[in-house]
Amino acid sequence: MADSHPTTIKRPRESMGKNYWLMKSEPTTFSIDDLAAAPQQTTCWEGVRNYQARNLLRDEIQEEDRVLYYHSACPQPACVGTAVVVRGGYPDHHAWDPQHHYYDAKSTPEKPIWYMVDIRLEQRFAEPVTLATLRQRPEFESLPLLRRGNRLSVQPVTKKAFDLIVKLGRGSGGK
Repeated sequence: MADSHPTTIKRPRESMGKNYWLMKSEPTTFSIDDLAAAPQQTTCWEGVRNYQARNLLRDEIQEEDRVLYYHSACPQPACVGTAVVVRGGYPDHHAWDPQHHYYDAKSTPEKPIWYMVDIRLEQRFAEPVTLATLRQRPEFESLPLLRRGNRLSVQPVTKKAFDLIVKLGRGSGGK
């Protein structure tokens, strides 16, 4: 498919074929509690309408990749748990439904523009790992999330950062 926005983040697959991602959701739109309440604790990650994030969903994110679930646009933005990708990128069919919030008249089944993946909840953190905590720790200074102006709803995370955030979320203080 031709892409009018060719910028994409390409990275080699991490250990054991997995990559690690951070996915942002506003808790008033779809929280980790909503994911926990979903059938089989699984949902499609639809509605991404940014070309760079779309390219990640379409080209990079694969089954078994791991996800940090991040609550954004709320009083205390934070990583609140983890999920696993259970289905790699496929066209976001909501874009074809004129009655749906994510409708895009330019996207068709023959020429889809937008993509999504399916994720399943792994765990909710005992302690949210707040944006303030991430900013205070030098281990996270390279996280795309902390870069000024980075508003991508889907972004790569290294395995090392992923593992440390999980440790912090379990309440071990990262030790």
